[in-house]
Amino acid sequence: MAVDKEKLPVHIGFIMDGNGRWAVKRGLPRKMGHREGAKAFRKIARYCKTIGIKYITFYAFSTENWKRPKDEVDEIMRLFGEYLNEADDFKKDKTRIIFLGDKSAFSEDLRTRMEEIERDSAVFDEMTMLLAMNYGGRDEIVRAAKTAAEMVLEKDIKPSDINESLISSLLYTGGIPDADLIIRPSGEKRISNFLTWQSAYSELYFTDVLWPDFTAKELDKALEDYASRSRRFGGV
Repeated sequence: MAVDKEKLPVHIGFIMDGNGRWAVKRGLPRKMGHREGAKAFRKIARYCKTIGIKYITFYAFSTENWKRPKDEVDEIMRLFGEYLNEADDFKKDKTRIIFLGDKSAFSEDLRTRMEEIERDSAVFDEMTMLLAMNYGGRDEIVRAAKTAAEMVLEKDIKPSDINESLISSLLYTGGIPDADLIIRPSGEKRISNFLTWQSAYSELYFTDVLWPDFTAKELDKALEDYASRSRRFGGV
């Protein structure tokens, strides 16, 4: 990778889009695309660790994705369970894992495993990987607002205490820096309810490459583009 390490983003968000289309283009069932997408996810996560990215967030399953065909959802859940069974690798990689989203929609087995992984990996700080599962950005903000309202009712805070810092702390990503760069493959040019609050000043990078074909070389292109940008955060 030719990018100056000082110009690397601290936090990258990936919208893993295009799995189904990848399969359809090849005359395969859509669920086969998710299987290949899972392989790309593992490769990109490892590469980010190698080059020194501190935080990575993958948009794996949105609150709206439950509307997809049952066999496709079942395959995604199967692959997710498979990943959770392999996730002890985080101990070897010293990677912290956090799950963003409402865990209540998952089976008890999946919920228990997610909680175990979060607890057991909390001691690691070389890299933090966040997996957005049953996640929606607007839903996340609503939940934070409700928590703030409850804090006011309990007289823990005053309404005047509600500010950006408080809301940020009440999000699933509380304590995690906002995304510097959000990458979306597949040709779509929107963030689709991903890190809605946290992407206020994110740099956006879109590519026509479908997620299963998204490689380390493709990530390098995005990082080179990111390094060439001037981030002013509303200033001059």
